[in-house]
Amino acid sequence: MSQLPPHDDSDTPDAFEEIVSAETGRDPDLAVIEAGSRTLRTQGAPQQGDGAAGRPQDPEVDKALRAVEQELLARWPETKLDPSLVRIAALMDVLGEPQRAYPSVHITGTNGKTSTARMIEALFGAFELRTGRYTSPHVQSITERISLDGAPIDPERFIETYKDIQPYVEMTDGMQEHRLSFFETLTGMAYAAFADAPVDVAVVEVGMGGSWDATNVIDASVAVVTPIDLDHTDRLGATPGEIAVEKAGIIKQGATVILAQQPVDAAQVMLKKAVEVDATVAREGMEFGVVSREIAVGGQMIALRGLGGEYEEIFLPLHGAHQAHNAAVALAAVEAFFGIGAEHARTLDIDTVRKAFASVTSPGRLEVVRRSPTVVLDAAHNPAGARAAAEAVTEAFSFSRLIGVVGTSGDKDVRGVLEAFEPVFAEVVVTRNSTPRAMDVDELAGIAVEVFGDDRVQVEPRLDDALEAAITLAEEEGEFAGGGVLVTGSVITVGEARLLLGRG
Repeated sequence: MSQLPPHDDSDTPDAFEEIVSAETGRDPDLAVIEAGSRTLRTQGAPQQGDGAAGRPQDPEVDKALRAVEQELLARWPETKLDPSLVRIAALMDVLGEPQRAYPSVHITGTNGKTSTARMIEALFGAFELRTGRYTSPHVQSITERISLDGAPIDPERFIETYKDIQPYVEMTDGMQEHRLSFFETLTGMAYAAFADAPVDVAVVEVGMGGSWDATNVIDASVAVVTPIDLDHTDRLGATPGEIAVEKAGIIKQGATVILAQQPVDAAQVMLKKAVEVDATVAREGMEFGVVSREIAVGGQMIALRGLGGEYEEIFLPLHGAHQAHNAAVALAAVEAFFGIGAEHARTLDIDTVRKAFASVTSPGRLEVVRRSPTVVLDAAHNPAGARAAAEAVTEAFSFSRLIGVVGTSGDKDVRGVLEAFEPVFAEVVVTRNSTPRAMDVDELAGIAVEVFGDDRVQVEPRLDDALEAAITLAEEEGEFAGGGVLVTGSVITVGEARLLLGRG
């Protein structure tokens, strides 16, 4: 790491001053909250492949993996929640508290969690720390949820980990009113795999919420909160502020909180929680942020203001302003983990940071999987994510005609998603994925017709037919025109489209 003199606020570049100015026009009540909160200021191995796993090539391994998957899926699904940490805590106890064997970075928020986790993982790997990453849901294979050293855990190791903890899972089942859920069991597997590796640091994404999420048996020294918006409102709350109450549960005593830009009511909740547990807070747009960004071939060039200083000329091979903001959050989280901004006045080595960000992949996040015509996949499944994707696809691609393929889950704000995409889709092909959670295609078509009009909506119940129809519509622009296809609405829809289009 390079040593720099302590940061002098008088030398802050004009671009970052503009960010600060833009972020200070906030609710004056925040000043009262912040008065009791310590604010973080500077005082004084690259990933392999694209990170999405396919099925095992060995038929016997594939058969064994499917058997494990079936046993896991026979448990409560991750969509069925019981607000309690009792079962997962009991499992950790009989396993010998594996989650205490390594430091952790814990990530919550509504959108951007997985991309941010992958960036944090890439940075740690570039600084030669062995990483474990736990994210959800998966795009193609369940093994993606548990990663070691930037790559999905091997199917054989996934199976072995399950077999190792299975007796303890069954023991815990027998002691509880309800059996461990799918997500609780998988969380136990991840924590056990990380301890067994062993890893130097775990990067853990919550499944839903925070306080009662099964991942919340760790005491992370760094808590990351990506932007909070409306999603899972039936379980978490009807406003960003209400949702933030649950998500604030990952902030532990004395931790450092890396806070992305938030709605005012959500920021209030987070800052109050920080005061209660004497946590240190770094806020995007105040202590760190995006200084500049410009479109580049295959992604964007960005300059970031970290907790320790400036990081310029960083190539990020992901599209959209939201990914630049995710990068700023990830960088600040890694700086905080290394004590920069509190114990050390310096920046991380810029060449290592550049190498890390240049290696980042995020399958299913504005991912190009085909050319002529271009087919892009994005897992947006709520209005905020759809708005970010719509803005990013417009900025990054010069499509003269964009066709949407949309397959959503039935429990989402589908109208909000469709309304976000309406300005950028010339036509939309509505479909469904193969899971029971998928919205009925006729119901989805009815909403789409209300948003787009009858002449802009095509219905194809099968995803493969929907892809073919969308590609045909895009090709009507001609061989050298700029037609494109965006597949979106659900991580599951994107994952299935990815397989149909020959990826993984």
